[in-house]
Amino acid sequence: MDGKIKILAFGGSFRNGSFSNVLLNEIKYHLPANAEIEIFSLSKIPMFNQDLEQDPPKEVKEFKSKIKNSDALIIVTPEYNYSVPGFIKNAIDWASRPYGDNSFDEKPVAIISSSTGMHGGSRAQYHLRQILVFLNMHPINKPEVMIPFIDQKIENGRVTDPKTQQKIKELIDALLAWTSRINNKK
Repeated sequence: MDGKIKILAFGGSFRNGSFSNVLLNEIKYHLPANAEIEIFSLSKIPMFNQDLEQDPPKEVKEFKSKIKNSDALIIVTPEYNYSVPGFIKNAIDWASRPYGDNSFDEKPVAIISSSTGMHGGSRAQYHLRQILVFLNMHPINKPEVMIPFIDQKIENGRVTDPKTQQKIKELIDALLAWTSRINNKK
């Protein structure tokens, strides 16, 4: 790995002013000089169709290419009905198919979840971890960043809670160390 560690981040929500999109953007403020980030919007990824997996739509090809060309990933997820939102699962299904062309294989990954309730998206995060393990990814185990009462920790498009800011920074630092460790073993 030469130069900066390239991180691709995705997830969020399609809602205007979504808390998850604020978190995606917040990551930029906590990156050290040896890393760069690109945020990919999943809004144009169509619904998965196995009939098209051998020659997927251009938006899917772009997403898969960005994953393959990144050194690490960050997924930011809200919790919908005790799990991962369908649009995130849909994008993951596209990028991991067809069999033998899993864009996620061996990628280090960090997860940030949040909710307006007291569990901070923990159930979504645990479901997402199961998916990532199946895809042969290397998720960060600690710190687990699950942000409860997110609506009380954001103001004017920024995270204002110092503890949440610190946890995001710790997660990024852990991801960068983990990425270097994994890539040095290759």
